[in-house]
Order: sequence, then structure tokens, then C-alpha cells
Amino acid sequence: MTVTEVPRTDEQVRQAVVAWLRASLPPTWVAAIDTGDAAELQRARALVGYDEWCARLGEAGWATPTWPREYGGAGLEPSQARIVNEELTRYKVPRSFNVIGIGMGGPTILHWGTEEQRQRYLAPMAQHREIWCQLFSEPGAGSDVAGLSTRAVRDGDEWVVSGQKVWTTLAHIASFGMLVARSDPDQPKHKGLTYFIVDMKAPGVEVRPLRQMTGDAEFNEVFFAEVRIPDSARVGPVGEGWAVATTTLMNERVALSGAGSASGESVGGGPVDGLVGVARKLGRWGDPVLRQRLMQAVIESRVVKITNFRAAAARRAGRQPGPEGSITKLFAAEHNQRVQELAVELLGARAMAWPRSDDEAGSTVRGFLRSRANTIEGGTSEIMRNILGERVLGLPKEPAVDRDLPWKDIPRSQ
Repeated sequence: MTVTEVPRTDEQVRQAVVAWLRASLPPTWVAAIDTGDAAELQRARALVGYDEWCARLGEAGWATPTWPREYGGAGLEPSQARIVNEELTRYKVPRSFNVIGIGMGGPTILHWGTEEQRQRYLAPMAQHREIWCQLFSEPGAGSDVAGLSTRAVRDGDEWVVSGQKVWTTLAHIASFGMLVARSDPDQPKHKGLTYFIVDMKAPGVEVRPLRQMTGDAEFNEVFFAEVRIPDSARVGPVGEGWAVATTTLMNERVALSGAGSASGESVGGGPVDGLVGVARKLGRWGDPVLRQRLMQAVIESRVVKITNFRAAAARRAGRQPGPEGSITKLFAAEHNQRVQELAVELLGARAMAWPRSDDEAGSTVRGFLRSRANTIEGGTSEIMRNILGERVLGLPKEPAVDRDLPWKDIPRSQ
């Protein structure tokens, strides 16, 4: 399907996305947005199938507006992509939960992938037709991802992969995964790694869910038992997997702190500004200490936005995501935890026990519990501070006696 042809001026871009939304959404949805009728919007949501909508959004190029048109995007500049995002937010349309694919895998394939890989994987990714996961962390290699031990052995035009990954988000529903494996144990740990695209339904791939305190099972263990991966699914040169993985990790921090992320301005499913309305509804707005905390939360959310604008400007200038992604990821993760704590405090005793019909309390408490992971996932806050200390402040690296040793000679727990 042809990607929407988008004019180039900012105002024309806005007009194009608004026209597409008004033509594509049910009339009752559009009317609810125009009148601000929340109840009518809720009824209109039942008329839109989530998977079908995400596919249409991707086919139009609006899900990945900065990607080239030939790969499923709209070919826009980052500043114009913000316009698209503003209108999608204003019309309160669903977005694909395929953030790992769109936010991390896509940029990696665009930068490192072959033309065949771009043609094969990017459009279905943007259209929510193929969900992706990231296969980096291992039981013995979490913050120190480069210490991973999953092996990839060359066998003609194929690679045979054996090992275990853990904390793999969406592995249970993913079509493909971004896999980093050790292809040369005689090299130091940052060398001798190779990056692959792995079919998650391939023989020898086993996914086991990990239950969280929210009751969900977003994360998984993944086991590889002599899984065969064609060399055509390798991304980047043999032995340069760390460089490719760094591209993914840098984009991960941007994805986890940018628009639509789990951090940023989300709280209980709505913008942080909504907390002010909750405080008024509950009669708490007169509390000056609470009011100050609310305003601090609003200010912090704006800081996240402004920092993301800086990151977008760097990408627009042709630079790969850099330390600014770590800045936003670190700040947004801790900001979101503070916001979620404030939301729970506003609920008071309702946060301890609530009837099943109280969706507001259930959503808010779930958001609070889920936010505990924000400072761990995508790189811990401690790792983010190390990156900023070294790459922004110019501080010396922490001592690492194993940096130049062959990986096979590094002592490891068994």
C-alpha cells in the first residue's frame, strides 16, 4: 500500500494528518474530540479495532513519520514528526505497543541493515503486523551486557545459537528479536560479539513468562537450543555486534523517555496535568504543600519534553542518539516514579483496597507498581549516571581489569 504523500511545510503536514484522522476515525469519535465529550469518546473507542487501527496508522506513514517512505514512513523531519505526534495525541488515537521494534529495532536496521533487511522488516514493523523484542540481557550479564555468554557458532551459511536471555519484554508475542551473541570467545568481551535478527518461532526457541507484582507477565526468559539463524539475518559485520548493539541501546533510552513512553507524562493512563483535576475533584487543591508538589511534577514533565526537543534537533542534524538519551531516560524514569507516588497519595485509602468497578484506582495503583521498573529497564539509573559522568562530564572510567582480557579467560560464576 502506498504511504501517504505528505507536503513539506509544517502547516501542510498538520493539515494532512488532521484530514487523514478525520477521514479515518468514526464520525462519533471526531465529534467527541471536537466537543470534548469524554463519555462519547469512550463509546466510540469500541468501534475501532486496535490491531486494524495500528496497521492503518502504519500504512499511512504516521506511526513512523521520520522513516523514509520506501520503508513505511512519511519521510518527515523530526520537527514535523512532532506535529504528527501532537495531532495523534489531540485526537487520542491508539498507538502501537511495538515500541521495541519501532523505537529500537527500526533505527538499528536503518543504520546497519542491508537493503534486503530494510525492505523485509521495516514496513511490517511500522504497521504493527510483526512485534519485536530485544534479546540482550542474561542471568549473568545485566548491566554488563558485554559480558554475555550466549554463543553463536558459524556453520556454513548459518549460525548455531545456544544460551539464555532474560527480562525479554514481549518475547511471548514477538515475531522477531534483536539478538546479540558471542561469536569469538578469544576476543575481549566488547569484541567478538555479533548481532542477529532471530525468528522467535524458529525450532529451538523456548519462551517462559516471568510474573510481575502487577499481575502481568511482560517479561520472559528465552532459551536457545542450537537455534539456526541464516547469515542473511546478521546485522552489521561479524564481530562488531557491540557497535550495532550500542545503536539499539542509545535508541532504547530515547524510546523509553520520549513521547508515548512508559515514563514521560503518563500517569494512570493520562497526562500528568490530569493530577491537578484529580486534586480538585478530591478537595485537595487547597493544600499548599500538595499544590507545590503538583506544580513541580508539571515543571519536570516540561523539562523532559524540552530535553527531547534537543535530542530531536541532534538527530535532525544527522547525529546518532548520544548521551542526551541517557539524560532523559534517567530523569524521566525517576520523575515518573515521583508522579506515580503522588497519584497514589491522592487516592488515599482507595489505593489500599477498591471495588472492581473503580477503574481509576485500579489503573493508578497498577501505574505505581509498574513504575518501580522504570529505573531498571533500559539501563539502570546507576548505569545512566556512569555514562553521563564519562561522556558528558569527562570523568575517568571505573576500573575494569577485564576490559582487554579474552572473554574466555574472565572468571565467571557458574
